[in-house]
Order: sequence, then C-alpha cells, then structure tokens
Amino acid sequence: MRPGTRLRLALRDLGSGAAFASMAVSGQLPVWTLVLYALSLVCALAGRRLFAKRAKLTALLLLVVAAVLGMNVLAGAINLVVAACSFAGLISAHRLLSAPEPATDGQVHLSGLLMVAGGAALSGELVYGLFLVAFGVLSSMALALGVVEASVPEGEPVPVRQVMRPLATGVGFAVAGAVAFFILFPRLNWNMMGPRASPGLGPATTGLSDTVRLGGAGTIKGNPRIVLRATLSPDPGKEALDAYWLGRTYDVFDGQEWTSVGRPPRGAMYMVTLRPGGDDLVHQRVELLPAYGARTLVALETPSRLGNAVAHQQSGSRRVGLQEMGGGEVRLQDPGISYAYEAYSLPPGGSGHDLRDLPPDEQDALLTIPEELDPRVAQTAARVLNGEREPLAAARKLAAWLQQELTYTLELSGDVDDPLADFLFVRKAGHCEHFATALTLMLRTQGIRARLATGFFGGERVDEAYIVRAGDAHAWTHVLVPGRGFVTVDATPPAHRASQSSVVLQKLISFYEAVEARWRSAVVDYSFRDQMDVARALVRPPRRRGGEESPSRLPPLRAWGAALVAGMGAYAAWRMLTRVLARERPHEATRFVDAVEAQLAAARVERLEGETLEDLDARLTREGHPLSPALTPVTRRYLEARFGGRPLRQGEASQLLGSLKRAISAEARRRAS
Repeated sequence: MRPGTRLRLALRDLGSGAAFASMAVSGQLPVWTLVLYALSLVCALAGRRLFAKRAKLTALLLLVVAAVLGMNVLAGAINLVVAACSFAGLISAHRLLSAPEPATDGQVHLSGLLMVAGGAALSGELVYGLFLVAFGVLSSMALALGVVEASVPEGEPVPVRQVMRPLATGVGFAVAGAVAFFILFPRLNWNMMGPRASPGLGPATTGLSDTVRLGGAGTIKGNPRIVLRATLSPDPGKEALDAYWLGRTYDVFDGQEWTSVGRPPRGAMYMVTLRPGGDDLVHQRVELLPAYGARTLVALETPSRLGNAVAHQQSGSRRVGLQEMGGGEVRLQDPGISYAYEAYSLPPGGSGHDLRDLPPDEQDALLTIPEELDPRVAQTAARVLNGEREPLAAARKLAAWLQQELTYTLELSGDVDDPLADFLFVRKAGHCEHFATALTLMLRTQGIRARLATGFFGGERVDEAYIVRAGDAHAWTHVLVPGRGFVTVDATPPAHRASQSSVVLQKLISFYEAVEARWRSAVVDYSFRDQMDVARALVRPPRRRGGEESPSRLPPLRAWGAALVAGMGAYAAWRMLTRVLARERPHEATRFVDAVEAQLAAARVERLEGETLEDLDARLTREGHPLSPALTPVTRRYLEARFGGRPLRQGEASQLLGSLKRAISAEARRRAS
C-alpha cells in the first residue's frame, strides 16, 4: 500500500471517529455502541480490516442489530433518534473494517454525514461543534487525497508533500463557504427532532436533601460547576446578583440535623401556586443543568408560582408534573438528566404569609428547640438582645453579633455531640449551616419564630442569563415578622455567602459557558427568524423622535455603510485570490537546480563565465574531476525533469542532493589532507 493511501485511509477513519464523537458527547448512546465503535476504530487505524473477507456475514449481523434496536424503540426503551444514531455508528464501524475500496470510502463518508446530523439532533453543544469542524477538515482532506491518488499511475508514489498546501488552502475556502452557506441559507432548528439533554461529566451535586446535618466540612462551597441558568424579567442588568434562590425550608432541629414537619405530598400538578402575587412578580426561565442532580425546583426568593416544567431524558423531552412537598419544597415528579421550567417570585421584602396562614403543627415547630440544648445558647441570645423583642430587629442584632464574634471556615472535621455548642463556644468557627442554625435557635429561645432555609446565593451574569454554581449553595434564616411574613436574615459573613471555589477555575468555566452560550445563540438556535432580523436591521429606516418612520424610501446610512464595507471586503478578497492564482510558481525542476547551484557555490567549484550546469558537467567529465560521478546523474535528471517530461519522484531530489553533498564533502577532505 502506497504511503499516500495509508495517509488517506487514516484521515478517513479519523474523520469518521470525529463524526461518531459528535454523537457520543451527548452521553445518550448506549455503552455497548461506544465500545464496539472504539474497538473498530482502533483496528482500522492499525490497518486490521477484520471484515474484508466476511462482508456478507457481518452485514447479516448488522441486520440483527437493527432488528433489536427497532424492538427497543417500539417498546419505548430507547428514543428513535438515539437508536438511529447508534445504528449509523455501527454501519460506519462495519465499513471501517471492510476492504478499502472506492465504494467503501464513499460509504464511510456518507455515514459520517449521517452521524454529524445525528449529533446535532442529540445535543448540538459546543463540544459537538469542535468535532463537527474536525470531521469536515479530516474528511475533506481524505476526499481530496483520493482524487490525487486516482490521477497518479499505478506504482508511482502519491506526491503527498506537494499537494498538502493547496489542499489545506482548498479546505479553508470550503469551511469559509460553509459558514456563509449556514448564515444565508434558511433552516430549521436541529433540536426540534431530538432530546437535548446530556449527563455531563462527573457526579452531580447540589447540597439539597431531605435533611441538613450540622457538622463536617462544607466541601460543596469549593465546587465551581454550574448547576442552573436563569433569565429574569425584568432584567436587573447587574453583573452579579445579591439574590437568594430558595429550594426548601426546615423547621425541626433535634440537636444534630434539620428536618421538616411531615406533610403528605399533594397530587401532581403542572402549575403550583405557593402564595398569591400581584403585577410586580419577577419572571424566571430556569434551566436545571445536569450538574444539579436533584428534583427540587429553585426560584428567586420568594416564589409565588412554578410550572411549565419539562424533563430532558435519554428517551426524549416531555412535560412533567410537580408535587408540593413539606417545607415549601416543590419537586419534579419524574427523573431526568436536566429540567426547564418557569417561576414567578415576589419582589424582595417578605413572603406575604402571616402566622395564621400556617397549619398549627408548623406554627408550633417554629418555636421548638432540642430538649438537650446547651443553656448558654439562650443566655447568650438574651444578653445580646438586651430586651429587644421586635423580631426583625432582634434577628439583625443577633446576626451582627455572630458575624463579629465568630469566623467562617470550611475546615471542619467529623461529627461532635453538640455541633451548635461546639460552634458557638468551643471552635467558634463554621460555615453557613452553622451560622444559620445558631441564629434560628437563638431566636427561638427568645420566643421569636424562625426557620432554616436552603438553596443558593448569588448569580453571575453570562450574556443575557445568570448562572449559579454548586459552590453557591447556601443556608440562611427566615424570621417570621407580623404583617410581613417570613423575612430573610443572613448571619453568614457577606464575603463567604457565594461560591468559595478557585477563582481560576471559575473564570475557566465562565469562559467556557460564555463561548457555549454564543455557540447556542449563533449556531444551535440560529433560525430563519434570526436571518430576517439581521436583514431587517440593515435596511430598517430611521425613526423620528415620536416613533414614526421617516418618509424617505431610501435605505438608511448604516445600510449604505454595511454595503460599502461588504463590497470592499469582497473586492479585497477577489484581488488577493487573483494574485495568488496568477502567481507563476517555479517549476519543480527549477527549484531542484537552484538547490544544486547553491551547493556548488558553497563548495566554491570553479565556474567559467556564462557556464551552465550542463557545460560544467561536460567540462568536469573531460577533466576527470572527482565531482563528476556525482554531478552527472544530477544534471541528467534535471534535464529529464525540466525538458524530458519525466518529473522527479517523491524523495528523489533529496537523494540526489544528498549524494552530491557527500561527494563535495569528500573532495574537501581530500584537499585538506
């Protein structure tokens, strides 16, 4: 097999691998499909075409696999799009291991196109785009080398080095043309046809659970993974939010952990109303990403309504019901890789609930304290408050004392018998759960109703949305204020409420998230409507102050400017391309003789005035010069390549120049001795 053929097949196989990877990054293909394709690709790259002599038998096996996938689709065990993508990958694997023939090459490239189309339907995320570009470049290079190889006579080597530069240039123009085609040609959104969910990498974590156990290190605060993305209306326009995202609350503390008063969950609903709201509600479109890993809905404090939830599963995306649980938690009924829903929240300031709105058992729970609570907790609270009985003022006074007297730390070890007393009087250091628990229990000892709330704090702006990280998980206190309901009071020092993860990691993940958001808006969700908006923005006439359009029917100045810039760019590109194509490239034989002349000049071989290489060779032959045996074949091959129609073979020029150089070196040593 010629070296050019081996390179072409390697590029073809790697291009197919990139196409398969564009589907695999979605995380929705069955594991056995990944294993089979990976083994096939490794064998193909190693040159072991195992199915070359068993084409019919292996084709029957493919039919059996297709039947199995079809039955799984009918049974609802696998999504139709996932099954089709899996089968396309197996077809490509079969072709990789078959005999390398022109028909097989075409089938590999065609199956690659099917796989990248399937990858767009499964995810279409940023990593998919990288594999899409890799497939386009590798497959284009393989196809181009196939054309060159077909034009070279059998037995002659393929001039790989000579054609790689023009091939790379051609691929560059092809990619540019594809981008222009993408922007201008009308299309539909790929993701209309398949599930978009991807399980992501690494274990999911949120910090939300049915209980909150006091003690241990707050390792989640150092996790930079993004767990949710939300767009707000009205948009606050801030780079960072000082906002609380409520997940659930707890009202019973047994000295070690927090739980909620038991309440049977209500039946599944598609819209849950937690409290009435007015016209000033804050609307949120929330995406719970795969890193979230829980089914508790999160919304800005204080949530009023939640609904329109969609679960993204490996079998597709579908509407999902909601269940109202204890502690104000709203839970998604069905499991999923990720979720999307809408939420409406009251403006900051209070929950709107009064004590009368709570069931009797929850009213009682807001004042319960553990039987073995250290008496110093109540004594300290009474001393700090010094007679203050107004709930909100008392809570803020205790929070200020906690922030002043105690320090924040994530470095805590193991469980202790009394974690609250250990935090307040021994270690005097802890994380948000310790601060929130201390404030809540100190208020209760003074007859002030309070509860623990958990969720997230913060929100970092990325493009038009806000992201929340796993490290933003937080706990704080709700104090019940007559006439206002539950009001948030946070005893944790402000500098330690948001994520405590590495700044470098946060920046890297934020950069990736920003690039991915641009990719989604400019590529994945780019549609015919976006094309019309771009065109309309260029030709829309200017408006007067009153909002009326100008009566002038001529395009606005910015349209003329855009057209001028586009025209100048097109003209400059055309001129550059014309110059490149019109540039006369030196003949290969000319470059060869220039290298010969350079060696002779460096060796200071004596030349007569106007003496050509042929004349020099003839003269040295007559004189019996030691360089004559090496120079004669060089001269003969130059004349044949330049005028005799026999081009230099690949590597031949290097061999001839090497022999001439060795002869020159030997002559120099002879003279020196």
